[in-house]
Amino acid sequence: MELPASPMAIEPRGLDRDSLKRDILEWLVYAVGREVHRATRHDWFAATALAVRDRLVDRWMAAQHREEATDGKRVYYLSLEFLVGRLMANALTNLGIYDTCREALGEFGVDLGSVLEVEPDAALGNGGLGRLAACFLDSMATLGIAGTGYGIRYEYGLFEQQFDRGWQVEYPEDWLKFGNPWEFERPEVAYPIDFYGKVEPGEPGPDGRPKPVWRGSQRVLAVAYDTPVVGWGGATVNTLRLWSAKPVREFDLVPFNSGDYLKSVEDKILSETLSRVLYPNDNTPAGQELRLKQEYFFTSASLQDVLRRHRMHHDGYDDLPEKAALQLNDTHPAIAVPELMRLLIDRHRLDWDRAWAITKGCISYTNHTLMPEALETWPVALLERVLPRHLQIIYEINDRFLKSSKVVAKDPSRLSTLSLIQEGWDRRVRMGPLAFLGSHRVNGVSALHTQLMRETVFRDLNEEFPDRITNKTNGITPRRWLVQANPNLSQLIHNMIGSGWEDDLGRLSALAGRTEDSAFREAFWAVKRRNKAFLAHHIGEIADLRVSGDALFDVQVKRIHEYKRQLLNILHAVALWQEMRDTPDAAWTPRVKIFAGKAAPGYAVAKLIIKLANDVSRVINADAEIRDQLKMVFLPNYNVTLAERIIPAADLSEQISTAGMEASGTGNMKFALNGAITIGTLDGANVEIAERVGADNILIFGLTAAEVAAKRAQGYDPGAVIAADPRLARAIAAIEDGTFSPDDPGRFRPITDALRHSDWFLVAADFAAYWDTQARAAALYRDRAEWTRMAIRNTANVGWFSSDRTVQDYAEEIWGVWPPLARAAE
Repeated sequence: MELPASPMAIEPRGLDRDSLKRDILEWLVYAVGREVHRATRHDWFAATALAVRDRLVDRWMAAQHREEATDGKRVYYLSLEFLVGRLMANALTNLGIYDTCREALGEFGVDLGSVLEVEPDAALGNGGLGRLAACFLDSMATLGIAGTGYGIRYEYGLFEQQFDRGWQVEYPEDWLKFGNPWEFERPEVAYPIDFYGKVEPGEPGPDGRPKPVWRGSQRVLAVAYDTPVVGWGGATVNTLRLWSAKPVREFDLVPFNSGDYLKSVEDKILSETLSRVLYPNDNTPAGQELRLKQEYFFTSASLQDVLRRHRMHHDGYDDLPEKAALQLNDTHPAIAVPELMRLLIDRHRLDWDRAWAITKGCISYTNHTLMPEALETWPVALLERVLPRHLQIIYEINDRFLKSSKVVAKDPSRLSTLSLIQEGWDRRVRMGPLAFLGSHRVNGVSALHTQLMRETVFRDLNEEFPDRITNKTNGITPRRWLVQANPNLSQLIHNMIGSGWEDDLGRLSALAGRTEDSAFREAFWAVKRRNKAFLAHHIGEIADLRVSGDALFDVQVKRIHEYKRQLLNILHAVALWQEMRDTPDAAWTPRVKIFAGKAAPGYAVAKLIIKLANDVSRVINADAEIRDQLKMVFLPNYNVTLAERIIPAADLSEQISTAGMEASGTGNMKFALNGAITIGTLDGANVEIAERVGADNILIFGLTAAEVAAKRAQGYDPGAVIAADPRLARAIAAIEDGTFSPDDPGRFRPITDALRHSDWFLVAADFAAYWDTQARAAALYRDRAEWTRMAIRNTANVGWFSSDRTVQDYAEEIWGVWPPLARAAE
């Protein structure tokens, strides 16, 4: 792509090998301060990153010039998480200079692969929510949509997970230890963020009533750090703007001179705590308060930034909905509704009706969960203390809504279910319904999830506003999750169908006709085998465990949560191990069970499940009687980089959540795209994957969402189910009798007692079906040709799950920015 010279007539950096080589050398010498023969891998990474960043900046500025010239509508994506992972390989891939860079470094005697390994994984998210946000930024840039991601520049991000005798231990994830060459600090872009204080009557407004004035008693500054995000082909580069908390005053000399040294830096410590760590433990009042302040901090800074941008080119705010689409990624930024109202009313002097029309016209909200505990609520007392003006606005939103509600008018008894305030001894503000009321569109992230939203958590609001909820099934970027993560398969696809599928993933359907081509099947199998050998080597290095690439790689990698049912998988491992010990000479399919994922620091049961998995692994892997028929490993510190190693190597993709509880999932899409076969329930996007790949190419088992609801409503006796299933009963008994915890036989009683007496997530109810389906998977794997046919059909038929398609749906039906002007002009 040829770029125009900048206004300062600086020549854009070339994408050829010689230009890149020259710039790497210049950065190495003049920025890093190293000569070639003394440079370390870190030095080469820093120099290469800066040279690549130059090329991003050329395109970044060109994109900004186009946007300013057209004054089109922009998308602002507000998310508490952006799980972007490593950026070097992604930038090289999307710019189309990966091989060019490899050759340029090769002329210095430097291996690109070793340089890429130096880059830390930016742990700015926990799981699917943050990874979805990262995929959307990639797709917006690929589609030419002008967009900005807004989040927090966590100093430590999500914790680094290690194991101590099988227990999860959390350490700070110091991803900024050696700096971040991709970001640009913008000290001039800093916004005041206030907390606490009180609300007083001010000057009369247009309606003659005194305007409230909020005088906060604590103020911090939100300072912007910008990272360029390049789309496929490099035509558009958008921005990820992350906010860092800084004190208004770094140092107070008065207390210092009086000997109170801690007091002199108190403001600095308290301010910077806001952007210190992702997801502080909110099991304590202090943790809850910090979490609320974090959410308001980044949301307020982002909205102030949006309004500033708009005011640079427009006189007022009435046309803001035509120029700005604000997408709330889950309820974390739901405080945007009262905050935008506050800014428009208190600061910019608009009346309520105009401000409300603008707020609803700009904001839309993505719901990611049906679990009541995950739909955020905040104690009224906490909001009143931390954000008193916002609580006033929420009360008024609620009052106006309830007075105008058609549902309440017909049935006054439903007022309590529609109210934003959850009454009781612990009065709370419901943030999901608040986001719903303040949005013009509310979307679910899979067809099943969206339907359940209408029927459950937002049933009453859906009746009030029947056209507001819409579905936008999630997607993943093929650039990261196929081109970059699985170069072997990408090259095979390129050899078979050519290029163009990288930004039009539906073209993979051409592979479906190749299932009877034995040469292609063998090549597809060989790619998977090479990927498995690579992962096996990594497992050997990380876990000191030898596994065979010929075994069935059975993989479950995701956040540890009871509804995701890692416990069901562990119980299967125990039962399988017991059966293998009973009949060691039977024709077993060798299997490697691979787990990874983090448990929230305050989630005791999830951490106990990790301990159980590690204890079971220790016993199984030490059992010489079953030889190599079964191995099990829990890999620590799951992140994007580890996912890029695991997913291309997986044979079987575990997507086994309790039906009706997983909103969508995106891991299921990544595995299927890379030729893994899903074993899963009819939950989340599994339903739509099954429709796309065909019922014969996915292994579905277990209760449906409707059956789960019915079983819970009718009364369910898990003890009777366990007693009737000898395999399950024996597996649970082994966990209870200390087989896996001889040092503490009662260690796992909280897990087994819950299974026997409540089993809310219906692990026992689905075990028999899961066992039978796993047996089917083992039999299928022994038929190499048929297994490979199924794998090819998965890769060929999941092109619809590209985040490009998802983002285009948002752009057309929610944001109103399609077709983008940049593309329309081409």
